[in-house]
Amino acid sequence: MQTVDLVIKDIAWLITVDPQRRIIRDAAIAVQAGKIVAVGKSADLAKNYTGKNTIDGRNTVATPGYVDCHLHSSFQLSRGLADEANAQSFLFDRMYPYEAALDGDDVRVSATLAATELLKHGVTCFIDPGNYHPEASVEGVMSTGIRMVVSRSSFDLTKSVLGLLPERMIENTATALERAEAVLEKYGKTGNPRLTASASFRGLNNASDELITGLDKLAKKYSTLLQTHACFSYSTHDSSIARGGLAEIERLEHLGVLDERMLIVHSGWLEPQEVAMLAKRKPSLVCAPSSSLHNGYGNFVVGKLPELIALGVNVAVGSDHASSGIVDMSQEMRLACCCYKETRINPRVMPPETGIEMATINGAKAALLDQRIGSIEVGKEADVVLFDTRRPEWQPLINPVANLVYSATGDSVRDVFVAGEHVVADGTLTKIDESKLYEEIPVAVSRFSKHLKVDQMVQLKWPVT
Repeated sequence: MQTVDLVIKDIAWLITVDPQRRIIRDAAIAVQAGKIVAVGKSADLAKNYTGKNTIDGRNTVATPGYVDCHLHSSFQLSRGLADEANAQSFLFDRMYPYEAALDGDDVRVSATLAATELLKHGVTCFIDPGNYHPEASVEGVMSTGIRMVVSRSSFDLTKSVLGLLPERMIENTATALERAEAVLEKYGKTGNPRLTASASFRGLNNASDELITGLDKLAKKYSTLLQTHACFSYSTHDSSIARGGLAEIERLEHLGVLDERMLIVHSGWLEPQEVAMLAKRKPSLVCAPSSSLHNGYGNFVVGKLPELIALGVNVAVGSDHASSGIVDMSQEMRLACCCYKETRINPRVMPPETGIEMATINGAKAALLDQRIGSIEVGKEADVVLFDTRRPEWQPLINPVANLVYSATGDSVRDVFVAGEHVVADGTLTKIDESKLYEEIPVAVSRFSKHLKVDQMVQLKWPVT
């Protein structure tokens, strides 16, 4: 009998997402030093393992921790500030002014809130596209126990067809590259397995060729991913062609940076030749369902992610930002699957298994972490989520995969483990005082609101008395 750090036993349904895609009834997981050492039937593991800590998994569905491949943690305090706005207004009238108004402490509070919401909804790792206070993001996020891929957001073109960046966000190419490398140097070599870094440029319309190729060189130098937004609306798609004669993916191919190390968010508005480029180069793509639906970007109407999946392209999912409402991967999975069924008028498109793969193993691959996380199998780090099925939306429990994608929400998450550490217990974070965080939020909002025309940003049409 081997004594290990943790045993989660009597799990009603264990969705492993392992190479065989096994679903194990009456399952158990044994964990030692943060890694999974055994997976199987509870009765079988009980013969060989006993835990210093034992968790009862009865009446739960267990999954690998979700990987949210795109979340602006500094935007978590922006709920209600960017509604009913098209792409141009959303960015240049709402979110860029909001971002420019934040100081380091505001970003820390926002990032802590983001990590809190992610963990409570079953996310154990997320990729942040960056902001101007990455050190504050790291401080807030790491306090919660979640995994993070941090980056520094980069622009070097102050003006695009869509608008002008706020003065505080304007940098030249050399400065942007220098500051991006400083983040890669500082956070790519910490020895903390929960913290990695990436290179990032926010979008193609505000990035020069020199910035994009320079960041690509940094990504290769530090063996990390290069991420950007692309093709998320007709406005950005059309302005890219108007500016340089090339669509966004086409431009990346022209610059020689389109490869499997790249992470491209949205990827809805594609020219026909760009589909072929993506199928050939195979970067990871991120579907951001609630973002497109909230802002009316049309990514489901014109997008080709089901076809790209069939062509072997890795597609993950991301919640994008709190300003589009939900930060809940279970709901994002449902939207990703069901919206393509609707637009294709085909119920067989995007089955729930695909949604779960997008949120777990595909996300881990996109983060370049699939050798460590993304599935529940021996040798991987123990990122595990337990969903409480003693809730009406989970019943009757005939098909746990369908229930997870089509009916459950993140609110049914009971317990979350990151590398075997119990970071959410019975729905509550274990490493931070949530009540203190909720006291800090209105203080931060009051502080940054002084620099914004909030009354012009909020779209509250009914009278407040």
